[in-house]
Amino acid sequence: MPERQPILPYLLAAGGIALFAVMDGFMKHAALLTGAYTATLLRSLIGAVLIAPLWLARRPRWPRGHLLRLHIERGVVTAAMSLTWFFALTRLPLAEALAISFVAPLVTLYFARLLLGETISRRAMLASLLGFAGTLVIVAGRIGAAGLTHDLALGLAAMACSALCYAYSFIVIRRQSQLAGPIEVATFHSGIGGLVLLLAAPFAFTMPSAAVLGAIGMAGALTVLGSMAIAWAYARAETQALVPLEYTGFVWAAWIGWQWFGEKVTLATFAGLAMIVAASWIARPRRAAT
Repeated sequence: MPERQPILPYLLAAGGIALFAVMDGFMKHAALLTGAYTATLLRSLIGAVLIAPLWLARRPRWPRGHLLRLHIERGVVTAAMSLTWFFALTRLPLAEALAISFVAPLVTLYFARLLLGETISRRAMLASLLGFAGTLVIVAGRIGAAGLTHDLALGLAAMACSALCYAYSFIVIRRQSQLAGPIEVATFHSGIGGLVLLLAAPFAFTMPSAAVLGAIGMAGALTVLGSMAIAWAYARAETQALVPLEYTGFVWAAWIGWQWFGEKVTLATFAGLAMIVAASWIARPRRAAT
């Protein structure tokens, strides 16, 4: 009898990506006003405060051994990834910044093969390569339109660092989600990341206004919801199947950048977007026969 491949993990992964895109909009606004470090630190701490009571209400056992090491590992990686990402957003348009970050899923496929032992199908590889080619079209269009300025170079360097951290974080998420529930994963994701960033507070923190705090608070809530959705999805589907869905976030980023910041969507952006949508279609879930 034919058996349908469960669609729910794909829907939740796509929903989590959409929540993160909206969160990026709030964070770009906050980072432009108060600095990337302050916005990133407060987002992590607010997220931890929001999610920790839900985890503690279950009277959980404190994670130990391998699971605790995974939580710490992802928290450290997340701190570096988030800080460089939000700094890049202050130097790059939101849509183009997200496009550059799409190098991460391509790298993740190789990480999944080397570290998780997953077999990379030709369809998954084609989808990721096509999506990555779309990002190159967009980046080339941005450099051709604005030239390689100092701010653009800083933004690209920060984005490259963030993308590498992001790629590796997918592998840690996969391992975490097989040992812990979404609420625990989200709690330690925000909590440990915030503690790592807190080390630089005496040197880099500036008190934001009430309006900026509200934007960061909204970003923290969206981070928690997105993290839980993605953790649940990665516990129930292979990394290579979910990774190409990251490209759908570009649609949200392009719309938010245009509506919130007046960032124009160029012809190169539309061309790259068409390639990314095609990649997502290739990677869509299909029926599997038994």
